Amino acid sequence: MSRWQPNARGRLEQAALELFAERGFEQTTAAQIAERAGLTERTFFRHYADKREVLFGQAHLLEQAFVDILSGVPESVAPIDALASTLETIAEQHFGHHELSRQRQAVIVANAELRERELIKLASLSAALATALRRRGVPDPAASLTAEAGITVFKVGFGRWIGDSGERPLAYFLREALDGLKAVTAGT
Repeated sequence: MSRWQPNARGRLEQAALELFAERGFEQTTAAQIAERAGLTERTFFRHYADKREVLFGQAHLLEQAFVDILSGVPESVAPIDALASTLETIAEQHFGHHELSRQRQAVIVANAELRERELIKLASLSAALATALRRRGVPDPAASLTAEAGITVFKVGFGRWIGDSGERPLAYFLREALDGLKAVTAGT
């Protein structure tokens, strides 16, 4: 095993996804992931606290990106439109790898503990978005409702995107989900 090779984190993530698909999440160990990636178990634990974090380790960075992008939208933009713009930007910047997203989601869906973990991360994201909306002057309950609606749009759009061929970008499905939500709330 060589002393150092670039992109250890990416190699660990790819190895984990492969092993989770082959053996299942529960049957895969951190040592196996590290070995598949050509790294030591110690290197694995330098990057991740446990094997779940391979799937969720970037969640805090994604949450911060959501908040930063939303905070940069002019305050004159309506809250739901500001969130729509944020979702579209996030989709373009962070969700270009359709097949990796599909593989990751398949692992999560197959494991109740991981589904629960994902829901917790989404709840945290919703709370962060609501706080960012309040900072923009949006009062409650509008800030909380807008944040929750944004998370719902994201979940529905993301689900449709990973179920699709990958030819259309995530932003397309997010716009479609938001249009559907607006139609429902308008009573059409």
